[in-house]
Amino acid sequence: MENSRIVIDGTSLTCAQVARAAREDVTVAIAAAGERRAAGAWRVVREVTEAQPVYGRTTGVGANRVVDVEWEDADAHGLRLLRSHAAGAGPLVAPETVRAMLAVRLNQIAAGGSGVEPGVLQALADVLNLGLLPPVPVYGAIGTGDLTALASTALCLLGERPWLPGPDGGQERGPGYRLRSADALAFISSNAATLGEAALAVADLRETLRASTVVAALSHFAVRGSEEPYAQPVQDACPHPGQQQAAAAMRALLAFDRPAPMRIQDPYGYRAFPQVHGPALEAAGYAEEVVTREINAAAENPLVDVPGRTVWHNGNFHTAYVGLALDAARAALFQTMALAAARLGTLAEPAFTGLYPFQGETEASSGIMILEYVAHSCLADVRRLATPAALGSAVLSRGVEEHAGFSTQSARASTDAVAAYRLGLGCELVAAVRALRMQGRAPSGGPLRSAWDMAGAVLDPRIEDRPLDADIAAAADLLPHLARLHP
Repeated sequence: MENSRIVIDGTSLTCAQVARAAREDVTVAIAAAGERRAAGAWRVVREVTEAQPVYGRTTGVGANRVVDVEWEDADAHGLRLLRSHAAGAGPLVAPETVRAMLAVRLNQIAAGGSGVEPGVLQALADVLNLGLLPPVPVYGAIGTGDLTALASTALCLLGERPWLPGPDGGQERGPGYRLRSADALAFISSNAATLGEAALAVADLRETLRASTVVAALSHFAVRGSEEPYAQPVQDACPHPGQQQAAAAMRALLAFDRPAPMRIQDPYGYRAFPQVHGPALEAAGYAEEVVTREINAAAENPLVDVPGRTVWHNGNFHTAYVGLALDAARAALFQTMALAAARLGTLAEPAFTGLYPFQGETEASSGIMILEYVAHSCLADVRRLATPAALGSAVLSRGVEEHAGFSTQSARASTDAVAAYRLGLGCELVAAVRALRMQGRAPSGGPLRSAWDMAGAVLDPRIEDRPLDADIAAAADLLPHLARLHP
C-alpha cells in the first residue's frame, strides 16, 4: 500500500513523513532523481579533489584545516576522523529520534551536494527498513553539526561498531555496505540528528495545538462561556492570521450548541484564547517551515556544485534559523499552556460549573483538586524549557569555531516541552469531561460531540475521590485523535 511507503527524493520530505518513518512500520524507498543527484556530486568531488584542496578530504578538520592530507592517506585519515569523533556521552537518545536522524540524512544526501558515494543511500534505506539503530548518545552537538551521532552511525556502517540489539536481545546484522573512509567528513557534516528531533517536535507541537483548541471548546461549553470574543468582527479589528485561525476554529466547534452565556465577560482563558493561542499556531507553523526547508537542503560543507563542477566551502551547517524558530515556538507554547491551566482553574469553581468545589462528589470531596497541581507542575517545566537555547555561547577548536546556535538543545527542549504540554492539557480534558458528565450535559453535534464521545469512551465516569493518574494518561493519549477533529 502507498500509505506504508515513503519515497525519499531529496526535495519534498515533510515533518509528518519524518514522524512516520520514525514511528510507524513503513518502507523507505529512494527516488531515481535522488540517486542521480548523489551520483553526480560524487563524480564531481572526485574530480575536484584531484585538482585542489577540499576541506575534510585533503585537509584536516576544525583548527587542523591548514594541515594537508595526502590522497593516498585519505582512507586512513577518514577512519581516524570517524573514530575520534564517535565520542558522545550520556544516555542514548530515543529510538524514534535515531530513526528520524537516519531519514533526514538519507534525504539530505539525495538532495545532492555531499559527495558521499551514492551506495550509502540504499544502505541507509536498508538500515531503516531493517529496523537497525546505531548507538547515539544525548550529548555531543551544539547546532553546528551532529558529528558524534553520525560518526557513530558511520562506524556501524563500517562494521567497527555494532548496531544496537534488537527487541529480542539478539545482535542485529547490518546492510552489508561499507562506508568509504574517504567520505567520512562528507557523511558526518550534517545536523540530521538535530533536524530529525526538531521535525518530530514540530509535528507533535502542531498536532497538540490543534487538540488544545478542541479541549478549550469543551471547557468553554462546560462553563457556558460567551462566544462574543470569537466573533468575526472582533477578529477583523485585529487580523493576525493565527488569531483569525483560532477564533474560526472555536466558532466552528461551538456552532451546534449556543447556550446563553452566564457572564458578560469570561476570564482570559476563554476571552483571550484567540489572541494567545494564535501566536502559538503561527510560531509552530513558522518552525515547521524552517525545519522543512532544512531537511530538504543540501546544507553541506563543503558543498559540491555539480553544474559548476566545483566545491564551495561555506557555513550552511549553522542552524541558527532552526534554533531561533524552536525557541520562539516554546515561548508561545508556554503562553497558551498558561491559559489552559487557567481554564482548569475555572472548572474547579462552583460559580463556573454549578457543581461542588473541585467537582467533588460531596462539598468536602477533593474531586479534581490535584489536577491543578499536576497541570501547574507541567507548566513550570514548560516555563523552564522556554528559556531560549540561543542565549548560549561557545568558542571551540582553538578559536576557529567561535559561535553556535544550540539548535540541538532547542530541539531537545522542544521535545520535552511538548510532552509536558500534553500532560497538562490532559488534565484540562479530564476536568472538562467530568464537569459535563456531572452537569448531565453533552454537545449535541458536530466535531465537539465527536470529541465528547471519544473522551467518554476512555475516561472513567466515577466521581468518588480516587487516583486520577490513569485518567490523565488516557486523556493525553487521546489528544492525537482529538487533533483530527480540529476544523
